[in-house]
Amino acid sequence: MIEWLASANRLSDWSRVRVAVAGIGASGYSAADALLEFGAQVTVMDESDTTSTREKATVLETLGATVHLGAGASARLPIDCDLVLASPGWAPTAPVFVEAHGRSIPVWGDVELAWRLQQPDRVVPWLAVTGTNGKTTTVTMLESMLTAAGLTVSAVGNVGRPILETVLDGVAYDCLAVELSSFQLHRVDAMAVHSAAVLNVEPDHFQWYADSPDPFEAYARDKARVYEHVTHSCVYNVADPRTEAMVADADVEEGARAIGFTLGIPGMSMLGVVDDMLVDRAFIPQRRDSALELASVADVPTGAPHMVANALAAAALARSFGVSATAVADGLRSYHLGPHRIETVACVDGVTWVDDSKATNAHAAAASLRGFDSVVWIAGGQAKGTRFEDLVAANADRIKAAILIGTDRHVLAEAFAAEAPHIPVHMVDGTDPSVMRQAVAVAARLAADKDTVLLAPACASQDMYRDYADRGEWFSTAVNELSERSRS
Repeated sequence: MIEWLASANRLSDWSRVRVAVAGIGASGYSAADALLEFGAQVTVMDESDTTSTREKATVLETLGATVHLGAGASARLPIDCDLVLASPGWAPTAPVFVEAHGRSIPVWGDVELAWRLQQPDRVVPWLAVTGTNGKTTTVTMLESMLTAAGLTVSAVGNVGRPILETVLDGVAYDCLAVELSSFQLHRVDAMAVHSAAVLNVEPDHFQWYADSPDPFEAYARDKARVYEHVTHSCVYNVADPRTEAMVADADVEEGARAIGFTLGIPGMSMLGVVDDMLVDRAFIPQRRDSALELASVADVPTGAPHMVANALAAAALARSFGVSATAVADGLRSYHLGPHRIETVACVDGVTWVDDSKATNAHAAAASLRGFDSVVWIAGGQAKGTRFEDLVAANADRIKAAILIGTDRHVLAEAFAAEAPHIPVHMVDGTDPSVMRQAVAVAARLAADKDTVLLAPACASQDMYRDYADRGEWFSTAVNELSERSRS
């Protein structure tokens, strides 16, 4: 092993380093490209052999990489490997990582590499966000607030561009709004962000942590890594005590502060809500006995409680970076939710059809369900090892009927049988994406005036769809077809 790799940075002699990059997706490709730019010897491995991966392989080979695709391509590391670069979706149990551990070869992710490649002379502050739900919304709200303040900023990481592309693109950014998943945080070490927020921690991604005695604790530990070495503010969710405990346990830089956000009246060093106003009692001199108004709840898209919480977390990070109250409000007013996030698709015969395909776990689906009074709920997909009894029990009074799709629809059906057997449950069989049309047709028969048909699957989408966006598009298309038929 090359000893200086432990402190490697942009100015190191990367021509001496032989790197194996596991994965040729967006993160892996950008990592390989960056390492080649710095002169490293790069081997890329991916079990996928498709038109897309072959096209990427051709480009990387032209730049000097060795690329292996197809079955068995990632079974073994090269004999002369010094460093492994892991794509986020590759679980720690993958053979290449087990072998790397056995050979004492360091394993980094693209986030760790990006952090190191801006050191020591081109450092841009990072404002980082993680959590089970709300990451993308919070990061993009934060980006909007920072932009409203006149700063040059980009939303990166688990959203937008790969972080390495941004770090190396030559733009003089004032800061970066960085969304980080637990997968990415699993492989960070040197990263020391300006401020960080953990929005919430709920059971998710159990399949990725299947080798751990306690998958949830392993998942939570990775989330907590975002607070390590923070230099300014650790933002936590007052309603989720686990996040505050993470701050208390973190090894931060001297002077870093703990900042809470709450939907209630804030205590000192918190942001919260008073008389339908988002207020700051953390970043003002008179925080012991007063608060600064930042924005109105009406400025927050949808005004749903979880959206207000996201806005408060984004505001806390923005305020930690010196953004004014005016810019926070302006950023919220100019912000628009991305597609497939509590998006109203149509209103047909008094029924509102809402696409929240981004609700890929139980916690996100619960937040979505709480926004409506009478719901015909379309749910299902890949359960990722989680159960749904608590979700069903907590929302039984607002669910009029359930339409279940996807490979793990029976897991949801079991939850209804155990917790709300009085609620009609309709199982839609099939593994083709067009199953969504059948689900919409069933929902149309069940829904009545003032009902909401809500796609909030509580599950991942890859059993039948490319991703949550593809699933949402199938839903939107089916609803729009229904709307057209209603008008004709």
